[in-house]
Amino acid sequence: MKDGSQRAVHEPLDPCDAFNSDCPGREVLNHLTSRWGLLILVALRSGPLRFYELRALVDGISEKMLSQNLRTLVRDGLLSREVLPSVPPSVRYALTPLGADAALPLETMLRWVRDNALTVLAAQEDHDRRADSPV
Repeated sequence: MKDGSQRAVHEPLDPCDAFNSDCPGREVLNHLTSRWGLLILVALRSGPLRFYELRALVDGISEKMLSQNLRTLVRDGLLSREVLPSVPPSVRYALTPLGADAALPLETMLRWVRDNALTVLAAQEDHDRRADSPV
C-alpha cells in the first residue's frame, strides 16, 4: 500500500519521476537548483536584465559561469535572449513563462535560506562541537 510518502515495492517508477535515475527531468533539476542557475532565475523575477547587470547582481559569478548558465537556461526554454540594436551590441535576458513558473518556488526557497541560514549555521556548530568532544 501507498501511504503518500513511500512507494509500494511493486509499483514501477514513472519515467518522468525525478526519483527514477533515468528521468530526463534530473538534468532540468540540476539546472534549476545549481547555485548559479537558481540565483539567475530569481534575479530575473524583477524583470529583464543585461549580461553585466546580471553579473553585478549575482555577486561572485564569473563571466564564464554566467555565460554557460545563461546558455543552458535559454536552451532549456527558461530564459529568452534578446540582442538589442546598439553599438556595441547588448544582450538582454528575461524569464519565459516557463522560467517565471520555475523561479517562483525557487524564490521561496531562497527566502527560506535567508530566514534560516543563521539557525542552520548554529546547528552545524553545535553538531561539530558535540562530534569533537570525547564521549
